[in-house]
Amino acid sequence: MFHPENDKEYKGLTVNDGVVNLPSVNPYATFHREKRHLSVDEYVDGILRGNISILGQAVTLVESSLPSDQVIAQQVIEQCLPHAVRSIRVGITGVPGAGKSTFIEALGTELCHQGKHLAVLAIDPSSERSKGSILGDKTRMNELSTQANAFIRPSPSAGSLGGVARKTRETIVLCEAAGFDTILLETVGVGQSETAAHSMVDYFLLLQVTGTGDELQGIKRGIMEMADGIAINKCDGNNMERARAARVSYRNALALFPPSESGWKPDAICCSAVEHTGIQEVWKNIEEYIAFTRQNGYFDYHRTEQSKYWMYETINAALLNGFYQNERMEALIAKAEQQVLNNEISSFIAANQLLTEYHNGR
Repeated sequence: MFHPENDKEYKGLTVNDGVVNLPSVNPYATFHREKRHLSVDEYVDGILRGNISILGQAVTLVESSLPSDQVIAQQVIEQCLPHAVRSIRVGITGVPGAGKSTFIEALGTELCHQGKHLAVLAIDPSSERSKGSILGDKTRMNELSTQANAFIRPSPSAGSLGGVARKTRETIVLCEAAGFDTILLETVGVGQSETAAHSMVDYFLLLQVTGTGDELQGIKRGIMEMADGIAINKCDGNNMERARAARVSYRNALALFPPSESGWKPDAICCSAVEHTGIQEVWKNIEEYIAFTRQNGYFDYHRTEQSKYWMYETINAALLNGFYQNERMEALIAKAEQQVLNNEISSFIAANQLLTEYHNGR
């Protein structure tokens, strides 16, 4: 292409031709090789040595839905199980806005200062539309995330019951094998059943907040009957008197409930995660509960009941996946669905026909 500027009458001025068809990829860029997958022995060895990076990779493997990853994950869990330490597992739930993340950071920092090895499993709600999660709990726990003896793992709820991630139970085993003696499990706290969270922990803490409206809305019989203790957060500033009044209401409500299976009498404690007041009292209440239940034998009984519960949950999940992931059933399910939509058969008849077809074809 001729450029007038290259004419001899223009001295000291030259225009070069442009490059035709520039490459879409930088030819000078260096590409990293694909990350090598670890073997089962490498995963187990890294976890037992307390390698946080390998522990995080193992948790990702456990949360994966790929069948190939699940095979490796189950082998890792099986080998880590005998090495799992006897940790204290604490579940923390509460309505959105109760300050769960701030409370966990305050409590976790206190525990780290006491020399405990802490793992925080924070469950983030998954979007029903995009199925994605923000997973921002680690960014909200700035102080705790800098502690050398703390491990924070946000996980998506993926629509599971009570906001507890599907593989949280296995993650707890890996964290215990890595040497973490205290585990805090944060649930979404969206008002759903918290049975799944309660079936994983030794102590179930209900975090409440006052000064936001009708205080009686916080007294829900179902969730309070499961709670081993209530912490009334944000007891500071102008909200202090309201928090103390709410504590009296919660204590009166707890006194009306029948005795718990453990024999423990739950209490309501005021605290402020921002001002770090009442945090030690909450932990002291947890320690007293653990000592009380270990003495009367309920601690070990509860752990064995939890193991039995999760055996049946695993069976139910396997049966469910076996039905829906059966290639032969996919076409039959689609056909039955269309028949139900066209009012050709009832949903109950369609379900019975599909189950009969599934069992006969196995």
